Amino acid sequence: MKRIFAVLSLLICSLGMYGGTLTKSHSQERFSDAEIEATIKAKLAKSKIGKDGIQVHVKNGIATWTGNTNVMQHKGAATRMAKTSGAIQVVNNIKISDQAANPLRKVQVKTN
Repeated sequence: MKRIFAVLSLLICSLGMYGGTLTKSHSQERFSDAEIEATIKAKLAKSKIGKDGIQVHVKNGIATWTGNTNVMQHKGAATRMAKTSGAIQVVNNIKISDQAANPLRKVQVKTN
């Protein structure tokens, strides 16, 4: 029992030491708009959806996406990207092309 208590005490103390190295915005569990936007844009530059020319702006912790895409999944990926970057809310105004929205189209087959 004493051994478990000692291990837990060491663990709690070690976690406490790392807490002092965080910036003010991190310790308040909220990132600044500039930090969120920079994080989103860095992720966007590395991803496939960055090639779509989609734009993002952050104000008061709310990320707003605008632009167009030919890939339906890119809209959802943009929302997840903003949320994981620290946005408290996401407004996704990305438009999906008609071709991506309706992938099943009538195909005429010629018969002889």
